[in-house]
Amino acid sequence: MNMSTTSQQLISAAELQKVRQGRYNTRKRLNQIALTLSLVAMVFGVFWLVWILWETVRLGLGGMSIALFTQMTPPPNEIGGISNAIFGSFVMVLLATFVGTPIGIMAGVYLAEYETQSWLASATRFVNDILLSAPSIVIGLFVYTVVVAQFKSFSAYAGILALALIVIPVVIRTTENMLTLVPSSLREAAYALGTPKWKVIIMVTLRAARAGVITGVLLAVARIAGETAPLLFTALNNQFWNADLSKPMASLPVTIFKFAMSPYENWQQLAWAGVFLITVAVLGLNILARVLTRQK
Repeated sequence: MNMSTTSQQLISAAELQKVRQGRYNTRKRLNQIALTLSLVAMVFGVFWLVWILWETVRLGLGGMSIALFTQMTPPPNEIGGISNAIFGSFVMVLLATFVGTPIGIMAGVYLAEYETQSWLASATRFVNDILLSAPSIVIGLFVYTVVVAQFKSFSAYAGILALALIVIPVVIRTTENMLTLVPSSLREAAYALGTPKWKVIIMVTLRAARAGVITGVLLAVARIAGETAPLLFTALNNQFWNADLSKPMASLPVTIFKFAMSPYENWQQLAWAGVFLITVAVLGLNILARVLTRQK
């Protein structure tokens, strides 16, 4: 009786081992399939990325010259540069960042430190998610309707407003997420010393999340640096040098769009040079954001 019971137990253990081994083999095969598909997807994406970068460098370097940074938009088949477009992009991106960053940081602080679960915070997060996913052309059309159509004039002010509306949701989301990651013990220690809430936010939580907040700002700048659609509806374009923000102003993305669609070879070469400049600028901002995050 004991021998038969022992044999049955051995058989059951062997069958259980076979079942476990079969499940392990199945999971292993599924893991290998998933890993292979992931590698294929990675190679597919990297292939197109490398190709795009190679073409940008190959065609963009051919248009790099001193005239590119010192001369304005040339007529067809004549020598010139895109200094007016570089200046216009720099001014509008810089001012849009100065406008959108404080609003985004203050809204992110409010969501993370003051009202985390209220209906107003939930509504703000919902609207912010919509703005994050909204196509930039919709924001450009909105600013066109509200500003350009009312004043009956394209202007750099309208372009700055459109770009600032793209910066704000990115900074809000990044600031809120970074402040949420700050340990509560830091806040409690500061409160235990009698520190006011506003000073705790400025001196403790924002300092602790400084690298993440700066990273969010840099990513927002990298995003608006290449936006074309909002500027087509707001700042339009200008083939001459213009520092008056109340008038149409040239920008690199719009100039690239205009020149790339033209049949003139010199304009196409300038377009590729502009693409190279934007690519290098955006790449530099992303690398800087990574470095700041890694240090902290």
